[in-house]
Amino acid sequence: MPPPPSPTLLRPSHPFYKDFTRNYAPSQSLAANDHIPFKTVDQHHHDSLIGLLDSNGLSAFWPPDEVLEISRVWHFLEPWPDSSSGIGKLNALGIQTCTLSNGNLELLTDMATYAHLPWTHVFSSEHFGAYKPSPKVYKGAVEKLGLKAEECAMVAAHLGDLIAAKECGLKTIYVEREMEEDLQADEIVTAMQEGWVDIWVGLQDGENGNRGFLEVFKRLQAAKQ
Repeated sequence: MPPPPSPTLLRPSHPFYKDFTRNYAPSQSLAANDHIPFKTVDQHHHDSLIGLLDSNGLSAFWPPDEVLEISRVWHFLEPWPDSSSGIGKLNALGIQTCTLSNGNLELLTDMATYAHLPWTHVFSSEHFGAYKPSPKVYKGAVEKLGLKAEECAMVAAHLGDLIAAKECGLKTIYVEREMEEDLQADEIVTAMQEGWVDIWVGLQDGENGNRGFLEVFKRLQAAKQ
């Protein structure tokens, strides 16, 4: 039997970890092709993990039920420290708070319960049979809320997500997070200088640095006064 897997495989800097965390990206082709059968992110993560274990000679270490359990680790992620209280404060302002993620509904519901995220609505790309950045997702969420696009704001840590939302008429709020942005540094600078988004919460913004949703709450509260 081969030696046991190295703990370094689970470090964020290791290619195995990066492949697992980012490997549902090929499903983004659904955004451009409605004829591709929809598959949930949970299914993608499970298939991805099986493929990675096979390609690294690690399949013998875990039975199928444990592999499935490992692939569902996303259901129990720790939130950003500002998320729960920040969402609660936004709710108190009378703002509807809603997920709009490529994660499937079960995944998002489990995450909200585990991390105590008090969303007023939980929307998933699964509702719309497409993945962001398909306009079907953004426009579908606006319709489900019973609002106009200009009455909604997409909040995200990925500029590509916000650009797609803006093209659908939504307002945009960028909350910069460590190691979350896919764009290169020069592209991020360009986005900031050219005003790609309506509100930009940078890493150094807010009291004692980026406080994410709490800083979003602070700015929206000031705008309502």
